[in-house]
Amino acid sequence: MMVLSMGLLAIEDTFIKLASRTLPVGEILVFMGVAGIVVFSILIAANKEPFAPSEALTPTVFGRMLSEIVGRISYSLALALGSMAVVAAVLQATPLAVTMGAAIIFGEKVGIRRWLAILVGFAGVLIILRPGMQRFEPAALLSVVGLFALAFRDLATRAAPKSLSNRQLGLYGFVTLVPSGIIMLMISGGWQNPLDGAWVYLAGMSVFGIGAYYLITAAMRVGEVAVVTPFRYSRIVFALLISVVVFAEHLDSLTLIGAALVFASGLYTMWRENLRHR
Repeated sequence: MMVLSMGLLAIEDTFIKLASRTLPVGEILVFMGVAGIVVFSILIAANKEPFAPSEALTPTVFGRMLSEIVGRISYSLALALGSMAVVAAVLQATPLAVTMGAAIIFGEKVGIRRWLAILVGFAGVLIILRPGMQRFEPAALLSVVGLFALAFRDLATRAAPKSLSNRQLGLYGFVTLVPSGIIMLMISGGWQNPLDGAWVYLAGMSVFGIGAYYLITAAMRVGEVAVVTPFRYSRIVFALLISVVVFAEHLDSLTLIGAALVFASGLYTMWRENLRHR
């Protein structure tokens, strides 16, 4: 489920970046939120589940919604303003942040070797960002904010009351996007009518994004956090391929080296975790 969701997210990113050429990011978030609300509301109604049970009114769920707002806004802006390859490579450190958070918050056992792997992975992020160098992209810093916000969202997903279904959590996540997008539009500019091509991008973004969101929520709730999250690294393969083929982006050596460090540290973390469970 995690690998499939990563492929769908890479396709969703493609549509977001294409749509951002003619539409403000706030408007894209509103469309994304409305589409998700409609789909998950239908799923909840079909399964005869309550839309707002008492279990939803907990600090964990509200914290998850807040992290969803920060993560979606930061990542969408970074994707619109920067290189897809750089942004996607930075985001691959999310599993490292989740593993670190799982150890601190949930008390999951993380040995010294995996802590070293986490440090290596974040060193790879610094290489990708290359602060102070000529090709430094300020927009990439937004992806770092999104990285930690989405990591907290995943941890909150794990800690959410088990009585809440994936459909309910999905609805609450998409609900946050509508006011977030409206606030961004009030700050950055007004609504623009989508042209024919933009409607295709918005539809594709919604379909693939909703599918990915459902799968990742299910994966985080079914599997152990430290085991499931390393499979997020499959996203970098999809993202780099799309960035070259669709957007003709140039992948320089520092980006590839940094991405390789993040990718290798994630694989090592997964390998060590598998050894622990044998």
